[in-house]
Amino acid sequence: MAYSKVKMVVDKEFRIAEIDERIYGSFIEHLGRAVYDGIYSPGHETADEHGFRGDVKDLIRELNVPIIRYPGGNFVSSFNWEDSVGPLNERPRRLELAWKSIEENKVGLNEFTKWTRDVGSDVMMAVNLGTRGIADACNILEYCNHKGNTKYSDLRISHGYKEPHNIKTWCLGNEMDGPWQLGHKTMEEYGRLAEETARAMKLIDPTIELVSCGSSSLTMPTFPDWEAVTLQHTYDYVDYVSMHQYYGNQKGDTEDFLACSDDMDEFIRTVIATCDYVKAKKRSKKEIKISFDEWNVWYHSNAADNDITENHPWQVAPPMLEDIYTFEDALLVGLMLITMLKHADRVKMACLAQLVNVIAPIMTEAGGGAAWKQTIFYPFMHASKYGRGTALLPVISTPKFDTATHTNVTAVEAVPVYNEEKGEVTIFAVNRSIKEDAEMTIDMRSFEGYQVLEHTVLECDDLQAVNGPFNQKVAPKETSQSVIDGGIVTSKLNKASWNVIRLGK
Repeated sequence: MAYSKVKMVVDKEFRIAEIDERIYGSFIEHLGRAVYDGIYSPGHETADEHGFRGDVKDLIRELNVPIIRYPGGNFVSSFNWEDSVGPLNERPRRLELAWKSIEENKVGLNEFTKWTRDVGSDVMMAVNLGTRGIADACNILEYCNHKGNTKYSDLRISHGYKEPHNIKTWCLGNEMDGPWQLGHKTMEEYGRLAEETARAMKLIDPTIELVSCGSSSLTMPTFPDWEAVTLQHTYDYVDYVSMHQYYGNQKGDTEDFLACSDDMDEFIRTVIATCDYVKAKKRSKKEIKISFDEWNVWYHSNAADNDITENHPWQVAPPMLEDIYTFEDALLVGLMLITMLKHADRVKMACLAQLVNVIAPIMTEAGGGAAWKQTIFYPFMHASKYGRGTALLPVISTPKFDTATHTNVTAVEAVPVYNEEKGEVTIFAVNRSIKEDAEMTIDMRSFEGYQVLEHTVLECDDLQAVNGPFNQKVAPKETSQSVIDGGIVTSKLNKASWNVIRLGK
């Protein structure tokens, strides 16, 4: 059988940057069954004394997620944080306007913070700059981070949390460029509000990191003017600008769908250029980093979601955004991870949106049944487990092809990660050709004495295959498709496959 030929050079001196582990973050919003019947299910057989599911916690720990964004998302733009703290029997039921649901506030700020630490993560907290503003942001920061002897820190202590939560990372609102957002702002309106909010918050706690709202997608009509205008206000006070992007295969065109990671690359490059334009304009020495704090495939559940919000509103934890992911979705998730790792010098945080039940790698059966792994669980798990260390610049020669809306699409996308401490190199590679296997020759001669430790592949004959609670049709397997001789690795990359090639001394 003929293979397409791919060549790659991996050299320990070709360094992009150290990878910030928070690039493997995720996101939980008070939306659908993410919280209730997701992470929290008091009647479940694995639930702890606080009502949080143990089996779900185990799966999250397997993903090794270092930071989790909370509580939204669109939810945050009408969130009254005070409703979510204090005695449970005194917390109000609220109309949740973003997703037209009822929020019972059984899980709130303190419970979530405690749960997050329990699964080995930190909190990325978002403040409401939609229906609220500067004073509210200062109050919640004081509640979370101030030691004591003030109104809101003493309120936290009275709620049973003597020590401050010390939340380091804070988002200044969510998707404020979007007309769907409660309290949607113009560029100037958001820029001024975010600047003053950031300035006030850093007076309370100068150690925090702040994320300024960027564009909600590459296709927003205000992109990239939004970044250029808002950052001129917030630049001196914030550390990151956010990016959000989802992709779908509504047309059923797999080749074009798998090329969407090229759009993500263009999006990142344009945001970096815009940040650096503002830097030059301000004569600043400071470099703004990127928090890609919403990214995933999302389109399977759109019709069902619209039906719930339009015809069956005001439910408690309705089943919304419950995309059941296909094998081809897992391939694109792998490609998006590779894209972000290639920009590890600027993309320092990212949040797979979301974590449980809502466009998520982890699903639970409704009503307290089993928890299970979606197809997208696996590339994310592999990257989180083995993608820590230094991202190396991949020098690749690969065939290219055109799709319906993309040109010069590389057949193979790959990125190496060098973990110097462990003496290991991991190459993540996707063959996104759905027609042809590839033979990849990798020059590894700068890593003398290294051997192939394992080659793991995620592949399936059916691009539309899905997993279920008792059927893992799409799961990784070990292969012997990589060999090394004289510092040259030869790897077979099957068509439409995600590959993890690990080498070490």
